[in-house]
Amino acid sequence: MSGLVRMSLDAPEEVRPFEEGSGKVELVNLAGGAVGRGTFEPGWRWSRHVKPIAGTESCQASHAGYVLSGRMRIVMDDGQEDEFGPGDFMVCPPGHDGWVVGDEACVVIDWQGFTDYAKR
Repeated sequence: MSGLVRMSLDAPEEVRPFEEGSGKVELVNLAGGAVGRGTFEPGWRWSRHVKPIAGTESCQASHAGYVLSGRMRIVMDDGQEDEFGPGDFMVCPPGHDGWVVGDEACVVIDWQGFTDYAKR
């Protein structure tokens, strides 16, 4: 059994910026994978600001996240969609696009889908 671990997203081990200064993912890397805080600025859209980095038609990361602030709309490749805001937990399988709704940055903690997200 491993010992107690303390890491801070305020002192991330890695920062991955999105295209056009539209946000970033800050990561701490654990043995089981990365935990990240994504900050998505107003106007951010996956298909514009991460697709050029990912090189896929839609986001292929599987997310398990908690929204701290702001709002994000997610549309799956099959047409299913929902909007998430502060206090919402989301499970989002691969095959989606997403964008910030409104004028506030959307901040999400994700402990599943940021390991390779926006990795250059």
